[in-house]
Amino acid sequence: MADLRTRYLGLELRSPLVASSSPLTGTLDSLRRLEAAGAGAVVLPSLFEEELAADPAPAGADPQAGLPDQAGYGAGPAAYLALVEQAKQTLAIPVIASLNGVTRGGWVRYAARLEHAGADALELNVYYVSSRPGRSGGEVESHYLDVVGAVRAAIGIPLAVKLSPYFSSLANMAGQLVEAGANGLVLFNRFYQPDLDIEALEVLPALELSTSAELRLPLRWIAILHRRWGVSLAASTGVHTAEDLVKVLLAGADVAMMTSALLRNGPDHLRPVELGLRDWMDGHGYETIDQLRGQLSQRSVPDPATFERANYIKTLASHTTPSR
Repeated sequence: MADLRTRYLGLELRSPLVASSSPLTGTLDSLRRLEAAGAGAVVLPSLFEEELAADPAPAGADPQAGLPDQAGYGAGPAAYLALVEQAKQTLAIPVIASLNGVTRGGWVRYAARLEHAGADALELNVYYVSSRPGRSGGEVESHYLDVVGAVRAAIGIPLAVKLSPYFSSLANMAGQLVEAGANGLVLFNRFYQPDLDIEALEVLPALELSTSAELRLPLRWIAILHRRWGVSLAASTGVHTAEDLVKVLLAGADVAMMTSALLRNGPDHLRPVELGLRDWMDGHGYETIDQLRGQLSQRSVPDPATFERANYIKTLASHTTPSR
């Protein structure tokens, strides 16, 4: 039987399947189910800078006092710290905490509190949309690097940064993030775009779950970044099936993070995906994840340009117009 063990952020995982940050990872019951279904690690829901700025709890307060075993979005920092502690006491797999912030401020101190609560690693999600015409791309990048550097200085546990795909030179930015202290890169942050209500004339929040078609973007950049800077790579957005999982591993990912597929199908969806990966590996003669990882990365394929402009031309040429 194929050996699915892998390493991510220096942590030993029994499987490359990671349950990413979502409402499913905000309760102990769901976390137990995810572990039982085969998750190699779990990423808890994000704790937001806005929640921390309003935190009235004194620094020495007991984070577990009178709190339930859940910490969904908006539950607050005390409940979140309690969930980290309880998850670590309950689960045998790595527990990764998540911080979402955009400024270098007092909220950064919570990174150390999450480490103290027992988190095995921290995922930093910098959700930042610059709408100021006077702010240059270089200033935006410096802003990201400043936040990453501040969080890195606050903790000793591994740090992953969940990246936007919208940088003008993504490969360069990835390298700068590693220099700033990132041990891993999560590709990519899936920004949720607002919608418009044309009758009420209002701006509406709009949540649409991903599909496998969205895998192409992280697939391309994981293949390009594989074996650069010695950094861990996680594929996020578009991983739904065993075939999707095989693709991101061949491109060079250490793990595949699943959110939308688990929200649609529940934690047990991990079982057929893991089984499909084992079947594929057995059928193609791979005994370990290390043997197949990166076999189709940019550095490994005969024509590296297929991940760049040449792929654009071939894609257009491959389209067939239906006859009438």
